[in-house]
Formats: sequence, structure tokens, C-alpha cells
Amino acid sequence: MMLALPNLAQADPPADSNQAAASQEILLAELAEDESVADVEQSEPRRKTGQATAPKAGSTPEIAAPKPAPKPKKVAPNIDLKEVAPAPTPEPASKPGNEEPVAPEPEVEGPKPANNLALLGSEVLPGTSTRLAWSSGIQIAGLSQPTPVLVVNGVNAGPTLCLTGTIHGDELNGIEIIRQTMYDLDPEKLTGSVVGIPIVNLPGFQQGSRYLPDRRDLNRHFPGRPNGSLADRIAHSLFDKIIRHCDMLVDIHTGSLKRTNLPQLRADMNNPTVAEFTRGFDRMAVVHSSGSPGMLRTAAVNVGIRTVTLEAGESHRIQEHQIDAGVNSLTSLMEKQGMISRMFVWGDPQPVYYNSAWVRADHGGILFSEVKLGAKVSEGQVLGYIADPITNAQYPIHSSSNGRIIGMAVDQVVMAGFAAYHIGTEAKVPGE
Repeated sequence: MMLALPNLAQADPPADSNQAAASQEILLAELAEDESVADVEQSEPRRKTGQATAPKAGSTPEIAAPKPAPKPKKVAPNIDLKEVAPAPTPEPASKPGNEEPVAPEPEVEGPKPANNLALLGSEVLPGTSTRLAWSSGIQIAGLSQPTPVLVVNGVNAGPTLCLTGTIHGDELNGIEIIRQTMYDLDPEKLTGSVVGIPIVNLPGFQQGSRYLPDRRDLNRHFPGRPNGSLADRIAHSLFDKIIRHCDMLVDIHTGSLKRTNLPQLRADMNNPTVAEFTRGFDRMAVVHSSGSPGMLRTAAVNVGIRTVTLEAGESHRIQEHQIDAGVNSLTSLMEKQGMISRMFVWGDPQPVYYNSAWVRADHGGILFSEVKLGAKVSEGQVLGYIADPITNAQYPIHSSSNGRIIGMAVDQVVMAGFAAYHIGTEAKVPGE
């Protein structure tokens, strides 16, 4: 008597197989190239002065950033941000229908006194600093953890600058750039206000992961939707509760997937307002990048907020040199915008790299670089080698153009097609 064998093709896979498939999916997600590579390669080319700007696919440009009418809020406590304090707790949302009329401020000569800054259910008084908390409201109620938001409201009226860091949870340099910048501000000497969110993606940061718990890249979902995916809802909450209240935004990132970036700005130089905005950053190279749909930078520019991405260093690391460059550039920006008054010595202007390209590996193996970040290179120059650990073959990687290494992979095991070196080609600003 013959026994019937089970049909393995139709049988349910064992639990170990499901776990292996899930692990492989996570690995592939982690290997996906971020905007540090894709955004540059897919960027719209630089247009000549006066040429019309076509709307980006998937974007809905707006005339200006809409700002909600002021509502009475709870007065935020005046806190010296340099002092150690308990973590802030989120404020309950205000209820409609209880608004009180706001009397107009009398006009005075000289610097105009600042108004209260309404943000996240609180009123931040002029000449004060405080810690608030932002919550997207989608966590399990008993396990929710608010995201700290640092606010400094100056004594004089002026623009509102927003600083965001760690939208990708493994990018650490931005945390320290924002901390040093915010804690150095004196509200009694500040014109305008500064809002700093050192760790936007708190769940990713706690897990040491670039992504959200749903394995989505948050920087692909702005301005978000209130009824979309987890990433859509978090993006919508951040954009609606904080970003729309700002006039300027610097979104701070690093390289990813064991790549490092020379301190640089990513900006849509086809936008005259953004192009002028980049001139406020001292000693910071500028890479033209039109931005991709879903990026915070793209969404903010579409609603009239002057926005750039600041790239500095690599993920999973705290790098003092890169942090110093970021803090210096933000200080120069605030001085340029008239927000602070300091004895600031500007360095030699950095070039604008309108043209940039990634050089990819043609073979798999171990990457050994012959050049360093920031080095000037010439076309055809050997940038590094790919060594095959089995056959001992070595394959050189050549520079595709004359330029400067503004981004590169650290030495590691790579596969064919891996983006290894980012070369920027210097160009002058049209019209200069």
C-alpha cells in the first residue's frame, strides 16, 4: 500500500519560513537607496534664468502658507533651555467656540514687539523660551510618548524658523546641531522665533532604525493625510500642527546606508526664493535638487515656506566636525535674516554644485577608497577599488567628471550597481 505524500507546493509554509521572508523584506527595505541618492538622480535639471517653472508631478502648489487665526492658549512656562528639566507633556487640543477677541497691537517706531507665539495648544510669550510636546495622536493611548519641541520666542517681531532633525531615526548629527543652536539663543536678544524638533521620528530613533514602525520612510509622505497610512498620519500631524506655522525651514539629515555627506544644502535652485535663501548659509556647498514628491522640503516649498535640506555626515554617528559646520551655518542664517546680531565673520563662499552625479560600482566585492570626502578629483581618476574576496580580482572605479567628492560610501561590502561616490561639478549662479 502506497502512502500519499503531502503536496509541498500547496502546503502552508512553516513559521520559520514566514519569519525568514519577513526578515528578507526588512533587509531589502534597509538596502533601499534614500533621497541622498535617488533625489539627486531624479532631480529636474537647472533651468536658465527667466524660464518658467513647471509644477512637479504629484504636488499641489499653494500661493502661501495658510496660518490659522490665533486662538487663546495656555501660557507656556518660561524655561531656561540650558537647565535640566522633566520631559514635557502634550497639551489638550483647544475646543472651538471659546475664542476671545485679540486686541490689535499699537504701532510703535523702531523694532516691533513680538506677539505671543501660538503653538501646540500653548502661548509662548515674547522674550521667553520653553519646551512643548507634539503628539500625532495615533499611538496606543496608554503607551503614547510625546515628542519634545523646543521654542524660543524673541522680544521683537520677526520670522519663524523651524529646525527638524531625525526624520530618519538613525540620523544623529541633526540632534546635536539643533540642541547647540537652540540652547545658545537668548530670547531677550532674538528677533522672531525659532522652533526646534531634534527628534521627529522618535520610534525610529529608539529602535536605531531609519524607518517608522510600519517600515515606511516618513520623508516620502508629506504633507500627509489625516486618514491615510501610519506615515501619512504622522506627516500630516507634524505638517499641520508645526510646519505650517513657520516661515523658514531647515530639515537636517545625514547620509544613509553607510554613506557620508560633505556638509551641504539640498535646494531647488529653480525657485528664486529658495535660491536667495541659500545665500544665508556660511561655508556651505549647495547641491541643486528639485526635490521628490512626499519629501518635507518639497511639501513645505509648495505652501510657500522657504526650505532647504542640510546634509552633514553619516548615520548612526555623532561627528563633531559635521556638527560644528551645521551650527555655524544656522548661526549665519539667523544673522543674515536679522534674527540675531553678532560679530560674525563670513568665510569664503562655497560653490553651487548645480550638476552632480553618483558613480556606481560595476562589480560586487569589498570597496576600498583612494579618496576622501571633500577631495577634488579629475575625470578618469581612480576613486577606489572593488576587491573580489574569492577570486582576488580588483576593479577600479573611475571619476566620471572633474569636480569634488561631496558624498561617498564608507569602505564596505557592496554589490554591482551600488552608489559609491557623489561628485559635484562646480557652476556659477546664473546672472552673476
